[in-house]
Amino acid sequence: MKMKRKLVFATNNPNKLKEARAILQDKVEVVSLADINCYDDIPETAQTLEGNAMIKAKYVFEHFHLDCFSDDTGLEIEALDGEPGVYSARYAGTDKDSEANMKKVLDKLKGISNRKAQFRTVIALIIDGQEYSFDGIIKGEITTEQSGTSGFGYDPIFRPSQSKYTFAEMPAEEKNQISHRALALQKLNDFIKTYNQFYL
Repeated sequence: MKMKRKLVFATNNPNKLKEARAILQDKVEVVSLADINCYDDIPETAQTLEGNAMIKAKYVFEHFHLDCFSDDTGLEIEALDGEPGVYSARYAGTDKDSEANMKKVLDKLKGISNRKAQFRTVIALIIDGQEYSFDGIIKGEITTEQSGTSGFGYDPIFRPSQSKYTFAEMPAEEKNQISHRALALQKLNDFIKTYNQFYL
C-alpha cells in the first residue's frame, strides 16, 4: 500500500487548512505550520502575490526541508488600478483590520459606478526541490455596503459574478466550491494527480 506524503501548508489559518484538506485529502496529508513546530512570523516582502507565496514556501523548505505549499491572496479593484492587491491584508494599516480595510475600499469607491473587482489567489508549491505555481481567479463586484456575517476579510463587500449574494452571505460549502482559493487548490490537486513520483 502506497503511503501518503505529508505536504506542509504554510499557514495556521483554520479556514484555509480545512478547505485545503477537503480538496487534497485523497492525495496527501496536509499539515500546518504548528504541526511542524514552526511559529515564526514569515515575512511577506515581495511586491506581487506570486512573490509572497514563494517566499513563504521557500522559508519552510529551507528551514525544515519538507515539501510545502503556500498561498497569497489579493482583492484587485479595477477602478482603483488593482488596489489593494498585494496589500489587501494591511490596506488600512499594519494591524490587518478587516473592518478598517473594507471601510477604506468603500470610501475610495464612493461616487464611482465601476465596481468591478476580482479575488486572485496564487499558490506556490515546492516538492522534491522543484518550484511550481497555480492561480485561481473569481470575478465580481464591490457592493456599496457590507452584507453578511460569514467568511472573513473582504467577504461582506464582494459579490461574485452571477450571484445575488456576497461571499459573507453564502454558506461556507457554497463559497468553497467557487472561491479563488478553491480554484487554485483544485489546480494543485490536478497537478498532484499527474505527478508520477509523488507517492513514496
